[in-house]
Amino acid sequence: MEKYFGINYEFDKDVIHRRIDMQLQEGVPSYICVADGVILDIANRDKDYRNVINGGMFSICDSSYVPMYIKWIYGKRYSQYCGSDIFRDIVSSKKYRMFFMGASRDVLTGLKENLSLLNEKVSDMTFYELPFLSVEAFDYERIGEMINNDGADIIWVALGAPKQEIFMSKLRPFLNKGVMIAVGAAFKFYSGIGVPRAPEWMVNCHLEFVHRIIKEPKKQLGRCTNIVASLPKLFIRELKNKRNN
Repeated sequence: MEKYFGINYEFDKDVIHRRIDMQLQEGVPSYICVADGVILDIANRDKDYRNVINGGMFSICDSSYVPMYIKWIYGKRYSQYCGSDIFRDIVSSKKYRMFFMGASRDVLTGLKENLSLLNEKVSDMTFYELPFLSVEAFDYERIGEMINNDGADIIWVALGAPKQEIFMSKLRPFLNKGVMIAVGAAFKFYSGIGVPRAPEWMVNCHLEFVHRIIKEPKKQLGRCTNIVASLPKLFIRELKNKRNN
């Protein structure tokens, strides 16, 4: 795990999955953040949110641009590991009992149907629609009790950033075990409802954000504007960190 742009990243896929298994063996609940450009931007403008992001096990890199920035500044090569990819990898591994929460009932229904094709055990797992509330208003004790009774190892949370990361930090004290992972749009991607993921060629060319803007212009344009506006300060700060270390 290494810190870049103020975020504790783990880039090595094998290490990520070993750390998940170790955390489950230890029986200590925790969480993993899936850090895309939105999270990078907010975390560097909001210290409390950055503490939430770094308060879990680590973050995986859901941005194709962060590895490019690291290469330009440090000469190190890393790869992106998208939330939808770790979601697919863990579900298809068939190693864990899982709990899915967030999104609408229609999305959860489609998600359960499609994931059952990857892992037949999913049909016996819990898909829970969270009420539409502010992050402070959830009954974390009751939600934690439900997950503890379920016995889930992996708890998937899809509420969108920054809400889902704060949600996980608030829920952790009420869990007996388990690793929570915030996956944002992955529920919609795998449910077949709503905006699909960008074609592979766009992902490979670092153009997934263009696809998202085309599909959700009102939502994504503001996010992209904030990200672009924050980049100069992030670069300057990281260059200073490099010189000081």
